Amino acid sequence: MKNALRWLISRGYIRDFCGESLGTFVLVFFGCGSVAVSVLFSAYQGLFQVAAVWGIGVTLAIYASRGLSCAHLNPAVSIAFVCARRMPIRKLPGYLIAQFIGAFLAGLVLYLIFSGSIAKFELTNNIIRGSSESVRTAMFFGEYFPSPSIGKEVISVSFLNAFIAEGLGTFLLIFFIFVITEGCNLGRPDSSIAPVFIGGAVTGIISVIAPFTQAGLNPARDFGPRLVAYLTGWDKIAIPGPKGGFFVVYILGPVLGGILAAYIFAKIIQPLMENRVLCGKGCHEKD
Repeated sequence: MKNALRWLISRGYIRDFCGESLGTFVLVFFGCGSVAVSVLFSAYQGLFQVAAVWGIGVTLAIYASRGLSCAHLNPAVSIAFVCARRMPIRKLPGYLIAQFIGAFLAGLVLYLIFSGSIAKFELTNNIIRGSSESVRTAMFFGEYFPSPSIGKEVISVSFLNAFIAEGLGTFLLIFFIFVITEGCNLGRPDSSIAPVFIGGAVTGIISVIAPFTQAGLNPARDFGPRLVAYLTGWDKIAIPGPKGGFFVVYILGPVLGGILAAYIFAKIIQPLMENRVLCGKGCHEKD
């Protein structure tokens, strides 16, 4: 047992696990917490404020964890990095497990903090937990399409629409991560402030995608807290959800979007950037 532990430590698995679980916990705590206080207490005046807190949470999560792991904090990011050969596949299982555990623990902590307020909100609004109306509180944990905070008379989102929205949103997020962190990108920000730009990308994407699907963009962020909701009374409203298919929309969609982003960046964008660096051309030089 001691030898196995030493081996895990020497190969960095323990460090990676701590980094990914810690970072994902921070991300989900701030993000899901912002949704909860927005609905329960009307703490924010609009979507952008919630999106901004998500972006701040992502930024803080990266700063908190990147000294330990690669600060992926998202299974779709980890899988994309493996596809782009930026991370060995042997590390992938540990990253995924840590991310889901961090997200689950954050969802559990949020439930413990807000359980009394959720119960009062349900009582005041005649919501029976586990009924179709309880998506209004289940949305604190998992995502739904369209967003329960948007009136049904305003927007209609089909299963295909939701799948495309989650895939596209995650594609953009992971594409921006590659662009912002690519060494051959002459226009990239300094690594010390790169997390701020990634958080900004999250804010922008959520601001556009959230009315359709709540903008999950992260299978761990969705499934971890969703499992907490399932275990604490939301039952089928949490899993599989009132329309079903949460796996396809909020897990498969982001993963496929991330893989596509990795392929396009690695096969098209990165070679062009490397060629520009080798040619020594600046932004104001003629080709």
